[in-house]
Amino acid sequence: MSKIHNAFTVLMGIPTPVVAAPMAGASGGALAAQASAAGAFGFIGAGYLTSTGIQEELSIARAQLHLSETDTLPIGVGYLGWQLEKDPSSAIDLLNVALSNRVRAIWLAFGNNIGRWIEYVRSYDASSGRNHKTLIFLPISSVDAALTAIHDWKVDILVAQGSESGGHGYRVAPPLLTLVPAVLAVLPKEGPPLLAAGGLSTGGHIASLLTLGTSGVVLGTRFLMTKESFYNEVQKKMLVAANASSTVRTMSFDLARGTLDWPEGIDGRAIYNRTVKDIDDGVDVEIVRENWDKARQNGDADRILVWAGTGVELITEIQSTQDVVWELHADMMKYLSLVSALIAT
Repeated sequence: MSKIHNAFTVLMGIPTPVVAAPMAGASGGALAAQASAAGAFGFIGAGYLTSTGIQEELSIARAQLHLSETDTLPIGVGYLGWQLEKDPSSAIDLLNVALSNRVRAIWLAFGNNIGRWIEYVRSYDASSGRNHKTLIFLPISSVDAALTAIHDWKVDILVAQGSESGGHGYRVAPPLLTLVPAVLAVLPKEGPPLLAAGGLSTGGHIASLLTLGTSGVVLGTRFLMTKESFYNEVQKKMLVAANASSTVRTMSFDLARGTLDWPEGIDGRAIYNRTVKDIDDGVDVEIVRENWDKARQNGDADRILVWAGTGVELITEIQSTQDVVWELHADMMKYLSLVSALIAT
């Protein structure tokens, strides 16, 4: 396999500059392990998991990668900042599970006090008496947020998340092709590698972002449509059937399920259905929640939640995680070759 050699792939020790995003309720130990085994880098979405649940997924990953209890785990764990902030004492337990397992990275997003958790991770590494640095991934959607992450928090990897992204993100985030050049313009020469996220589905997308100046990409929806994803068959069929106009940014599903602690300015991109329509039409929230609960139990495609980015139309089949990574890598290399052929000597 040909390799991509840049700041991110060298730092991670991987040939493919692709990250499988941490997706709550979707990416577990199997998905993360198989992404990393294929040459990319995989995350577990800790989201709403307990410390026991996180440990179970880490054990699955360790077993699939055939690693001992003392080996570094070449995967990451992603946390929601606002979940950690709800109960700081419990948050320490949630973080310690990942840190004690020697994961390669922690992803922190959507909190009002992210710096606190970055400082905790750094302190844990410093006091543990081990030669191990846990890398910090941080998604940002503005130049100001990037500057804070670079200069105040000194994060290891920045992720520019555009408005095309599936799942949660900042409502006023610019499109990815606007955000990335703006962040690159303020990124110091020795600053952290910049990854791109938002509506990306193909190797051509990856090649285009690499030529724009990023060091890699983060894909979510593409990995929802894998055999290892926790999404059920109804959700996966909805993704396969979706087109470019199927998704919408909304807080309807958070209203329906009662997850309303997100920081100000956050909403999520998902497939539009009757749950969204009811909220838009002013249906009483209690009725929406009753219908949501029934739909979740019955697998009702007209109302259940399916997060998806704008690139969902370009994915038409369910594959194994490893096959997705290998396909992305091959397509990326093909398009990069086409770009290099444009240069006259």
